[in-house]
Amino acid sequence: MRKIYIRLLFFILILFSIDTLGQTIKSLKPTLGYLVDKSPEGETQFLNDQKECSDLWKKQGTGTQLTIDEKKRLEENCMEDGPEGYYEILGVGCSWYCGGGQDTQTASSELKPSKDIHYSASNAHDLNYKSAWVEGVSGYGIGESLTYHFPPETPRITKVIVVNGYVKSKKAWTENSRVKTLRMYLNDKPFAILNLEDTRQEQEFKFDPIGNGDRSDWNKLKTASSWSMKFEIVDVYKGDKYDDTVITEIYFDGIDVH
Repeated sequence: MRKIYIRLLFFILILFSIDTLGQTIKSLKPTLGYLVDKSPEGETQFLNDQKECSDLWKKQGTGTQLTIDEKKRLEENCMEDGPEGYYEILGVGCSWYCGGGQDTQTASSELKPSKDIHYSASNAHDLNYKSAWVEGVSGYGIGESLTYHFPPETPRITKVIVVNGYVKSKKAWTENSRVKTLRMYLNDKPFAILNLEDTRQEQEFKFDPIGNGDRSDWNKLKTASSWSMKFEIVDVYKGDKYDDTVITEIYFDGIDVH
């Protein structure tokens, strides 16, 4: 009788989980991309290179003959369409962001600023590898979350890219905690489980288009309901020094742009 009761209870729990989480929730693994190998030394070298390029462009602009070595450095290191900042995220030019983007970000908590460094939710979507959101509760931040708010006319999202941990330097990344598992919500309903690798590489998760699909009447679309995505910390990789859990960036790609 006891075994039957346990089996019945287990079955009820399964049914409750399906009803609560929904049948479409998936547990996903990422595709690994760009390795964010940044450092203070690298930033110094980048700034020095920028100054050298500026000087070479100016010298060439005055009609002064460049040496063979200067011409080579100008051609190889001084691309006009290169990044303006060392920590700037590349590859998001005229893509999903050309069609709009999210509205605001909020967080369940934020670490208090230290020495003029802020750890707010907005840092997790500023397209910059140097700044980051850090949860602000004691412990490892299990249950803390970031929420992205979207206007109804936002282009649909097909990719969520996560930059996990404090990637501004290897030291910051290893000392602070990183996310192991994120629970993703769509309009406050569980939507997917994102299983993150413990790496400084960008991590890409692909989805069927998320957002408003009926885009035939633009004026009507703009009056539709806004929507949101929430990312909740479920589990972490512990940092060597701090229990603060860090997400540098969550950004997007998708369709409905061109």
